[in-house]
Amino acid sequence: MAQTKLIILDRDGVINHDSDEFIKSPQEWRPIDGSMEAIAQLNQAGYKVVVATNQSGISRKLFDMETLNAIHHKMHTAAQHAGATIDAVFFCPHAADFNCDCRKPKPGMIREIANRYDIELKGVPIVGDSLRDLQAGFIVGCAPHLVLTGKGEKTLAAGGLPPGAKVHLNLSTMVEHLLLNELV
Repeated sequence: MAQTKLIILDRDGVINHDSDEFIKSPQEWRPIDGSMEAIAQLNQAGYKVVVATNQSGISRKLFDMETLNAIHHKMHTAAQHAGATIDAVFFCPHAADFNCDCRKPKPGMIREIANRYDIELKGVPIVGDSLRDLQAGFIVGCAPHLVLTGKGEKTLAAGGLPPGAKVHLNLSTMVEHLLLNELV
């Protein structure tokens, strides 16, 4: 049986434009140019695309579950219009002071993805624009990829990336790199 090909993407700053004020409504959710097409390329190459996102705006009462579902519905619809499928969205609703295991940089959410898909995480690409995205995956064996969209440039400038982290301009160039290296 063939191994499931899986990629884990952060949401804000990787798939869609980020905001220091949080993405609090479907109207505020706007895809980064090329991100939906990059997800479609991943699907065509046989990847399951899973989103892992911290959404502390829920516990901060900036938005509720109904609104988060509406935001994700808009994301799924945008993906479908580009011929792409986002297979699942995992999220942590907790604020940092809750000290849960599911909030990145802790690896609980990533482990839950591994359990759900019954997959070994070693080498699974994880793509983020912040250090905590990369740390959450690196701890459990994922291959870290930083994109310079969202908070990516600040993250790169701050340093301290996990060993072996690759840096890409955006999700599109990350996917190009991934798929070209599969051919080698």
